[in-house]
Amino acid sequence: MAKKLNIGLLGYSFMGKAHSNAFRKVSMFFPESGVEPVMKVICGSNKKNVKAAANSFGWEEFATDWEAVVARDDIDVIDICTPGNLHKPMAIAALEAGKHVICEKPLANNLKEAQEILKVAKKTRKKTLVAFNYRRVPAVALAKQLIEEGRIGQIYHWRAVYLQDWIIDPDFPMVWRFEKDKAGSGPHGDLNAHIIDLALHLVGDIDSVVGADPTFIKKRPLADSIDSSLGAKGSKSKKMGTVSVDDATLFLARFKNGALGSFEATRFAAGRRNHNRFEINGSKGSIAFNLEKMNELQFYSRDDEDHIQGFREIIVNEGSHPYMGAWWPPGHIIGWEHTFVHEIKDFLEAAAGNRKVSPDFKEGVKVQAVLEASSESALSGRWRKVPKV
Repeated sequence: MAKKLNIGLLGYSFMGKAHSNAFRKVSMFFPESGVEPVMKVICGSNKKNVKAAANSFGWEEFATDWEAVVARDDIDVIDICTPGNLHKPMAIAALEAGKHVICEKPLANNLKEAQEILKVAKKTRKKTLVAFNYRRVPAVALAKQLIEEGRIGQIYHWRAVYLQDWIIDPDFPMVWRFEKDKAGSGPHGDLNAHIIDLALHLVGDIDSVVGADPTFIKKRPLADSIDSSLGAKGSKSKKMGTVSVDDATLFLARFKNGALGSFEATRFAAGRRNHNRFEINGSKGSIAFNLEKMNELQFYSRDDEDHIQGFREIIVNEGSHPYMGAWWPPGHIIGWEHTFVHEIKDFLEAAAGNRKVSPDFKEGVKVQAVLEASSESALSGRWRKVPKV
């Protein structure tokens, strides 16, 4: 019989919906994990909206008081899908209440807050996960496997971009993502955090960084009313608000193993809706991945004979590829939402079996340290060492 874990989800918008879908699907496609999540309660500040979300997503109950949800004796796992300013109080309260905790990325709005969360996590010894879902793209998991098998040799270069364009309109109103006290940063924490985590996962720890983080549009109209969906424009107001986060951040990095890296995140790349791409070059070959073609991995090997050398396209949908055996027959691709199913599956297995899961809160703090060092270097114009975690 499967072990049941009762889930409390804090947040019901974009990420809340993605996580809810994962909790609903995981037992159907990964029954061998022996863990069944019970979608006990979803929580949000707007009673009408969270009630509708509970009904739509399949939760047993809804609530508006997150502290009461965290304190409930019948909840085993707290999943945090709220703006960054709420991550610290929610995560610490959940850990102190004896819950396992999933937290959307980045772990906090700054390094100090992330370190405070980690300090509590170490004391409680509960299972923690920062929801960097792109680690669980099967093609990315295959890239990790190929690197560990030594197929690209010593790594020399990492280059990655995460490009979007949804705020390029200067009349796009002041949503919470433009406010530093709520979001922590702009695309730096929202998008660079993802590719930093992938770099740490695939290449190794980062030693030092230097970057730039301009704000192109410094004033935006306040919104009279905003739809909760990410791309909604709401209605414009004549009053203007000051943007307090970056519109783009680009930085260079030196890895501790000697590799060089470049990272770029922006919401001003016209025509790029969600373009997450990386390339890794090594002494024996290269790997390239593009989220817009997430079922494909590009691989080049210098060991191939000269007349057949070139990047090969691996369609990652064989049953032998990471995670794919649980889904469809070869040739039937999966989508973005499945990455959340994979991370929920791995986390629940770890929580039920007392096993390690990655990236945990310590790894989340490592990402936060790189984010902060880059932001500090943008202010000083100098290389900055990444704080040790």
